[in-house]
Amino acid sequence: MTFRYQAAKPNLVGAELKYVTEAISSGWISAAGPYVRQFEAEFARYNGVAHGVSCSSGTAALTLALRALGVGPGDEVLVPEFTFVASAWAVTYTGATPVFVDCGDDLNIDTALIESRITPRTKAVMPVHVHGRRCDMDVITRIAFDYNLRVVEDCAEAHGIRPVGDVACFSLFANKIITSGEGGVCLTDDRRLAEQMAHLRGMAIGPEHDFLHKKLAYNFRMTNLQAAVALGQLEQIDEFLAQRRKIEAYYDAGLRDIREITRMPPRDVLWMYDLRAERRDELCAFLAEESIETRRFFQPMSRQPLYFDPDWASLNAGRFTADGLCLPTHTGLTEADQDYIIGKVAEFYGR
Repeated sequence: MTFRYQAAKPNLVGAELKYVTEAISSGWISAAGPYVRQFEAEFARYNGVAHGVSCSSGTAALTLALRALGVGPGDEVLVPEFTFVASAWAVTYTGATPVFVDCGDDLNIDTALIESRITPRTKAVMPVHVHGRRCDMDVITRIAFDYNLRVVEDCAEAHGIRPVGDVACFSLFANKIITSGEGGVCLTDDRRLAEQMAHLRGMAIGPEHDFLHKKLAYNFRMTNLQAAVALGQLEQIDEFLAQRRKIEAYYDAGLRDIREITRMPPRDVLWMYDLRAERRDELCAFLAEESIETRRFFQPMSRQPLYFDPDWASLNAGRFTADGLCLPTHTGLTEADQDYIIGKVAEFYGR
């Protein structure tokens, strides 16, 4: 179904086409092209981190981070119940076991529950900045220090939040704040970790290039074409974040008097405008008929078939899943677009 008001879409109005054209003209279209190194360096610099390692997706970024930190079979990694399934899958890909921690009222991992989930096998914790809300990283990093755990930040939805973990992992999928179409990037201040992640993403090819691969690795490289798009996007990130702040404020004001809507806590950066709504499914169907695309909340990890726990509905994450949705959120939205969307929400509830 095609929607006039899409839930998300990229804004490719900068130098993306110019850089991609230059990459094609030069013949450097693979991962060996110069835009890859340039994007990695500039994204790291923007975030105040020493090293950037690009890759093929946000899921790949999480997998590389965990592998580089030595996570593997027999280990456990604490993962939020409320997140996209890729967070848990990355743990499973390493052979380790994801151990789920319920969310608080801000949808982020409930830091008060973390210590109760730690066992002697716990190797790392993976906070996810859901919908652009920063987790309480002060508490998380203190707990990680106390129990000698590594911190892998899932920043897929939070470009613009300053990372503090051992490795921060970003998605550059087309619906994210900045994009390369498909892609991801890992950030770390640890040079050896960066080198290990780069080694793992490139088939563990040694400097001699003798086709002797000493560890199981991946083909998770980002192409020069993708990096050209990502660089053009990065040059506009502050403008995108400012536009998204205006979109958030406009929705806040427009939805304030609709009593059937429960607004969520403020976001540090706006990825998706999330809310809770009475008769959520009926509202989504009505908005779809009016050419407005919506997005329901993530399902709890404990509801996923691979990790199923019959008690999932008793979790906070289960409660939010029942009535949560996101309205269209992207920098192409005008105030007139938002007026139409807000008006249709109000119409549904008889305002």
